[in-house]
Amino acid sequence: QSNLSLYTITALLILDTDGQRVLAKYYAPPHQEHAGQGLVADLNVGPGGPGMTGLTGTKEQKVFEKGVMEKIKRGGGDIHPLPPHLILTKTSTDLHFILVGPLSTSNELMLQLTLNAFHDAVSLLLRGQIEKRNVLEGLDLVLLAADETVDDGIILETDAAAIASRVSRPKADTTDIVINEQTLLSAYSTMKERITQRIGQL
Repeated sequence: QSNLSLYTITALLILDTDGQRVLAKYYAPPHQEHAGQGLVADLNVGPGGPGMTGLTGTKEQKVFEKGVMEKIKRGGGDIHPLPPHLILTKTSTDLHFILVGPLSTSNELMLQLTLNAFHDAVSLLLRGQIEKRNVLEGLDLVLLAADETVDDGIILETDAAAIASRVSRPKADTTDIVINEQTLLSAYSTMKERITQRIGQL
């Protein structure tokens, strides 16, 4: 059955290599008093979707995050079914960026675009330094980037430069931060150099 619900993102997480939370956002549609009711029921979001039962309490979320880490540690690519969820991951130095959607109805390509956009926006905002220490130091920017990417489980933006430029609106007394292809290219080449150096050190 095709599901045309806009509510496609269940959670956006950043976990460290030990599975500890750096950022965790679990989504539910607005005006929902009880899990699985209201909008999500009307729109037939389905099991594993935002606002459905199963991930509403911190205890459930922690158990879920542990399961996600076990999947990541087993390897096997960046897309993992963890019924009723679908997990997409992107690893960066000592962090795992994770996007969760409902397994039965998710569009993997759309989820992949969203996760990449969030990761790349964070990379732009932190000038390519995506390590746990830097992410924690710039957590306010990372949280704003998350809010510009997904809201209430709805994908808002899949363009990293657009997300980053909304977050890094310059203060009145500073010059404009221009994020364009050139910035992206230089961030990319810096990252490539850093990876090459790291490989050289191994």
